[in-house]
Amino acid sequence: MSDLFSNSQKRHWYIVQTYSGYENKVQANLEQRIESMEMEDRIFRVLVPIVEKVTVKDGKTKQTKRKLFPSYVMVDMILEDQSWYVVRHTPGVTGFVGSGNHPIPLTPKEVDEIMSKLSKEAKPKLELNFVVGDKVRVNTGPFLGQVGPVIEIDSDKGKVKISLSVFGRETVVEADHLELEKL
Repeated sequence: MSDLFSNSQKRHWYIVQTYSGYENKVQANLEQRIESMEMEDRIFRVLVPIVEKVTVKDGKTKQTKRKLFPSYVMVDMILEDQSWYVVRHTPGVTGFVGSGNHPIPLTPKEVDEIMSKLSKEAKPKLELNFVVGDKVRVNTGPFLGQVGPVIEIDSDKGKVKISLSVFGRETVVEADHLELEKL
């Protein structure tokens, strides 16, 4: 094999495509191959980006983990013939993201954006089962029993703005998502 990557002796993050649902298996296989083939000095880290999401359905909050990029794994490595071969021939890997046999590394900005989403301090994103326009009923508080459409959703705070008729006038009211029931 010719030295396709002779000019690339810098460490970069690359994206590797996998069969659907094989991300964790590829990570485990690749980590085992790195160790058995003594590639720790060229392949440093294998990562399946996972984010935590909080979903609310029927008034119940559920925390789930989801893959940020289904069917893809990130690999921190120095790209050269042998490291490329180890990654490319790992069971479940279909190829590198790039053009042909020339993988394209992530830019530092792209890596920073991904890592910030994965950061332990990052608050899990709240996924509400409401969308703008849905009719909801207020279940607690001074507007108990009132029905109106959702006009705005703030997932970060778990707040929903709805339009209610108060004293015969349409009024925008902000409520916690747990106080509302989708109709």
